[in-house]
Amino acid sequence: MNAISATVSRFAAMATSAASTPSAPKTVKAVIKGRVQGVFYRDWTIENARQIGINGWVRNRRDGSVEALFSGDPSSLSEMEQRCRRGPSDALVTSVHVFPSDEQDVPPQGFYCKPTL
Repeated sequence: MNAISATVSRFAAMATSAASTPSAPKTVKAVIKGRVQGVFYRDWTIENARQIGINGWVRNRRDGSVEALFSGDPSSLSEMEQRCRRGPSDALVTSVHVFPSDEQDVPPQGFYCKPTL
């Protein structure tokens, strides 16, 4: 193997290794608006987050919206955001606002429901 082939092989191995290394977890908050209360949106969110492997919580807000904290790898968070835009069959989602979390604590393992805020 000549020097050029060896260098190409090393770069290919590094690229493969980098591609298989999971991204660092991110934590975001989401506020979902529309007809999202009384349609099992929280239960649906818990089920979907657990399927994807996201940690965090979900709760109703007194203004009629649903708030959630999602923590996981960026591709899982993107998938969860897309699912939240659709919601369960009886929901009518009008908007989903996702923004970086300002919470200091990373949620514990698992996904759960918090009391209404």
